Amino acid sequence: MPRSRKAVSGTAALDIAIDRKSPIPLYYQFAQQLEQAIERGLLLPGALLGNEIDLAERLGLSRPTVRQGIRTLVDKGLLVRQRGVGTQVVHNKFKRQLELSSLYDDLEKAGQDPSTRVVRNDVVPASAEVAEALGVREDHSVVRLERIRYADGVPVALLRNYLPADLLLDVDTELLEATGLYRLLRAAGISLHSAHQAIGAQTATAEEGEYLGEAKGAALLTMRRTAYDASGEAVEYGAHLYHAERYAFEFHLLTCR
Repeated sequence: MPRSRKAVSGTAALDIAIDRKSPIPLYYQFAQQLEQAIERGLLLPGALLGNEIDLAERLGLSRPTVRQGIRTLVDKGLLVRQRGVGTQVVHNKFKRQLELSSLYDDLEKAGQDPSTRVVRNDVVPASAEVAEALGVREDHSVVRLERIRYADGVPVALLRNYLPADLLLDVDTELLEATGLYRLLRAAGISLHSAHQAIGAQTATAEEGEYLGEAKGAALLTMRRTAYDASGEAVEYGAHLYHAERYAFEFHLLTCR
């Protein structure tokens, strides 16, 4: 039978079950359950873990085993060690499946309260990058939307979207701060059928860092996506930036035979 003990860690009391008969290493069992607690919000950002000696005693593990489990989550960016403070939970990282969905919808499904601040909502001439993505001339008018997306009040993404100006869509700022862009597209009868998406990384400018609570030069994840309707027309181009410590993309790969 698994051996179950309760580990009190900062703001939460967790049931940690260690199965000594399992082939899974003990440190990994410990780390995996701590990670699940962070992802589910049972251990909130800022929570302090107990002393390694106390944790080891409560769980019936050796101190090196507990230390190895904690180091695993430090390496993943979920915990941080601070001299004089101890081991602390950092902002839990939102994991997003790679599929044609909006960040607003994905956060809502994950139980992380989404909110939005609109930074820009105007009409501008298409840049070369935007024109190529949307299949329009460089001087063609496009709607530019720039928004900061929050999860539980914490900034996770800077979203830059471009839409053809002749698209029949109400992009009122108040609506954009109340819901997601893809919901507005669907409500207007514009269905998204497919998309081309690329993921990368870049460093933050001073402005981008300020929006995302990061320093200038911090590493950010990027996603560029062009979405198409059923007729194959490009209806939206997004060039988004994500806080690397609070966000991750998940891939599900299948073998080809």
